[in-house]
Amino acid sequence: MTTTSTGTVTGAPPLPEPDLTEEEAIARARSIAVRLVERQGETEERGYYAADLHEEFRDAGFYRVLVPRRYGGYEFGPSTFMRIATELARGCPSTAWMYLFGAAHALVAGTLFDEEVQDELFAEGDFICPATVAPSGSATRTDHGWLIEGTWGYCSGAPYATHFIGHTLVPGPDPDGPPLPLMFVVPSSAFERLDDWGDQLGLRGSGSHSIRLNGVVVPDRHTLVGHLSRIQVTDDTPGRALHGPYYGGGPLGFMLLELGVLATGMARGALDAYADLMRARSTSFPPIVPRTEDPDYQLRFGTATGMIAAADAAMTDAVRQWEAMCEEGAGAFTRERELRLALISREAVRLAWRAVEGQLLPTAGSGAIRRGERLERVWRDLSTVHSHLGNGVFLATHANRELAMAHFGLLP
Repeated sequence: MTTTSTGTVTGAPPLPEPDLTEEEAIARARSIAVRLVERQGETEERGYYAADLHEEFRDAGFYRVLVPRRYGGYEFGPSTFMRIATELARGCPSTAWMYLFGAAHALVAGTLFDEEVQDELFAEGDFICPATVAPSGSATRTDHGWLIEGTWGYCSGAPYATHFIGHTLVPGPDPDGPPLPLMFVVPSSAFERLDDWGDQLGLRGSGSHSIRLNGVVVPDRHTLVGHLSRIQVTDDTPGRALHGPYYGGGPLGFMLLELGVLATGMARGALDAYADLMRARSTSFPPIVPRTEDPDYQLRFGTATGMIAAADAAMTDAVRQWEAMCEEGAGAFTRERELRLALISREAVRLAWRAVEGQLLPTAGSGAIRRGERLERVWRDLSTVHSHLGNGVFLATHANRELAMAHFGLLP
């Protein structure tokens, strides 16, 4: 491919709507989210959102929000992408989770891989690429790259994926030393999606199926030695030179901010459900009045509103900080600064969970938490966020210790 004077690549898919604005894209997500509420049940039953919604997301431009403009993407940036995900999560947590973790990794691909590889990855315009960080499978060296096979679980976005990013382990330079992580990217034609999602406590419709590779030769240019959570960008990236500063940011921080963004949107959906209950129901104990007029329900609603608003404000500013660090330059993404930013997400998840679990759920009434009710579903989905590897393990323990070590100069 060659680059034209306008910065686009010859042969790249054209922008479907060249005049689409970021505000219009967010408004589309807000409008779609209202309709997602009624489809949560079928989404969970299927295990992923429906094909007609997939087409609507495609037509809305959602799969191109983070795709570089030179490849037919909108390149709207992290703030717009995160706001779209928050709006969708308010309507259906599973749908938002599946969308975000499929579409987000256009930023990873556009940041870390060389121009030749990006020409291949973004050749179709839309980019939906689940990514997992837990190494799995095996890799054998060949004359043409790595022969990789195995199964990778929790690949959110798998049903409509165009690509997959995974990790495996390969021998290091020291035969007696530990193996090294190898990150790789493959197209959908190279993998099989397993039918193994939907029986979990929450996020049953998030399309987090397993992906299997049956002996696929991955060329070296489609691999990077290293782990996505530890790749350093302080020496610059191919994407910064190709597309600009937002493709030179730390992938770890961005990946972990996604959890707080989704949790905040989920909690807003729970607050919507609680507000509907307050309008529709009366108190159980005298004086019998509409819940909207009862001081205790008013207190719960107001307290939860403040907590969720605080979480949303924290995430909005955290994403803004991530963007500002990109503008500052490659050297801004030190380990300490990136971890401090990521830990904001952990606190936002805590606030969202405490608002739902501590304020809304106990006073909503047993009828509001029957199976399939909106508030019950958000409670299940938010509780499942706690078990996510990034939130429940890394941000809960590893990140805190590593941040302190970085601050006091103890990191190797």
